[in-house]
Amino acid sequence: MAQRTVLFVLFDGMQSLDVTGPLEVFAGAEQHTPGTYRIRTASLDGAPVRASSGLTVVPDEALAQADAAHTLLVPGGRGTRRPDELLTDWLREHGPAAERLVSVCTGAILLAEAGLLDGRRVTTHWAYSDKLAHDHPAVAVDPDPIYVRDGRVSTSAGVTSGIDLALALVEEDLGREAALAIARHLVVFLRRPGNQAQFSAQLAAQTAQREPLREVQHWITEHPADDLSVEALAARARLSTRHFARAFRTETGMTPGRYVDRVRLEHARRLLEDTSDGIEEISRTSGYGTPEAMRRAFVRTLGAAPAEYRRRFRPAPAH
Repeated sequence: MAQRTVLFVLFDGMQSLDVTGPLEVFAGAEQHTPGTYRIRTASLDGAPVRASSGLTVVPDEALAQADAAHTLLVPGGRGTRRPDELLTDWLREHGPAAERLVSVCTGAILLAEAGLLDGRRVTTHWAYSDKLAHDHPAVAVDPDPIYVRDGRVSTSAGVTSGIDLALALVEEDLGREAALAIARHLVVFLRRPGNQAQFSAQLAAQTAQREPLREVQHWITEHPADDLSVEALAARARLSTRHFARAFRTETGMTPGRYVDRVRLEHARRLLEDTSDGIEEISRTSGYGTPEAMRRAFVRTLGAAPAEYRRRFRPAPAH
């Protein structure tokens, strides 16, 4: 197998974990299978860069001296808010030559500024997805997944999702066992699916300001198998159905039904990943009632039936 050069683009204001997370994955792969990856870091002029956290990173070289990369990785961070024209110019010129073009978090903004994402389906950190879509209408932005792979271009949501994407790339190169060994060493899940939501239902929804609504949110999370109809939830909050539905959406940013759907899916997904419970039992304890109802929810949202989801994404037992 030919050695692949993985080039990390560094710049002031980058998010340090966007670099170090994926870098540790590829470095682990190189240790697992020597000769697989040649890992390089480069800034525009070869000078040290200061991450948004204050961490100073010394690159291997200047971008002008960097060899052609098989995998070119661009991190995100505050430094992407006002992209350096020299950096986007370099990406515009050299990005097309990379066999794999990868961004973490708002690194997608730099790739979009360089014209490298037009016509592609991509993702970025949820807080910046609207900006990316507004500024670059030729780019199809999906704010939900933790990473998206569209041909030679791969984009991820940010920070830890960069590790998920790097593991997927290593698995593509070296196989599942190698990626599993690296994941075990880093104490992370091997395959958090790319189409998994960027955040849990509790984080996706804002926390309600009023105590009765906050209590209802907690109740839903702790009792997914109970009657969670709008009428039942409104009664628990001691509000009329119409008032409850309107207030819940205003304070959380989503309807009660949408929140319940997310909580139940998240609960079922966690049981499939972490337990050996049967599909029928999981569908009942997650509030779906029947395996068929759960199957429809999984296919609609995750693109895989529960049994397939478990087969693909449940971590293999450690030996």
